[in-house]
Amino acid sequence: MSTKRLLGVFAHPDDEGLISGALLKYQELGVETGLVYATRGEVGESSDPILTAPNNLGEIREEEMREAARVLNVQHLWFLGYRDSGMPDTPANQHPQALINANAAEVIGKIVKIIREFQPQVIVTFDESGGYGHPDHIAIYKYTIGAFHAAADNDLYPEMGPGYSACKLYYTSYSRRQVLMMSEWIQDQAFDNVFKNLDLEHSGFDDNQISVLLDVEDWQQEKKRSWDMHRSEVDSVLPIIRLPRELQRKWRSSEYFQLATSRVGNDNMGENDLFAHVP
Repeated sequence: MSTKRLLGVFAHPDDEGLISGALLKYQELGVETGLVYATRGEVGESSDPILTAPNNLGEIREEEMREAARVLNVQHLWFLGYRDSGMPDTPANQHPQALINANAAEVIGKIVKIIREFQPQVIVTFDESGGYGHPDHIAIYKYTIGAFHAAADNDLYPEMGPGYSACKLYYTSYSRRQVLMMSEWIQDQAFDNVFKNLDLEHSGFDDNQISVLLDVEDWQQEKKRSWDMHRSEVDSVLPIIRLPRELQRKWRSSEYFQLATSRVGNDNMGENDLFAHVP
């Protein structure tokens, strides 16, 4: 294993789009990368009903994720085996295998096992809003925090191997500025505003919440190519696809991270490195 390792912990295939540039950037620097998915995205809407059916959508999305991972040079993928819970107040919320109905100790234990085996110094997941309030995003945020701390405690989950202390836990999201810019542009163009049900004043990171702002301009093409692997997800109504090419490029050129917990000290202004202070 390489000296440094970066682990993303997310809810559904395609969530890694928030950090795809970081994965590419650090992989080029010799960092080993891995991604954990709690579900296979079985409940999401498909852009191609011919390509997918309700009973095979999870299988399709897992294979798409494996193709995207190849583009991102991510060699380690884990699926925790839970079911997509769907959006709030939908029938999928009641499914017994849905992530939001899972036993918390069980989910945390699975993530602890991965952390202890992979031994990442840096772990990234959603912030408390889950980006846009998806129940699974919020659930995996909570479980990842629990696993970050539990993995370091030898008395917890001893059957999952010896304790391991990751150095840092980051949250990732869009910047609030980005979300407001996209919403305003869509309204100016008189498109149906897909943001109308979001609390835009509390969506994404405010400037003072951003600990690390990564410039990933050099990985624009690979970022787009990895997203394109999620063929069942690509949909002409997605907000970013409506933007002019130059605005799309601007959107993809930066990625945002908030330091949640660190065992190696706080990030300093201007460092913009997820591995700053990591020995």
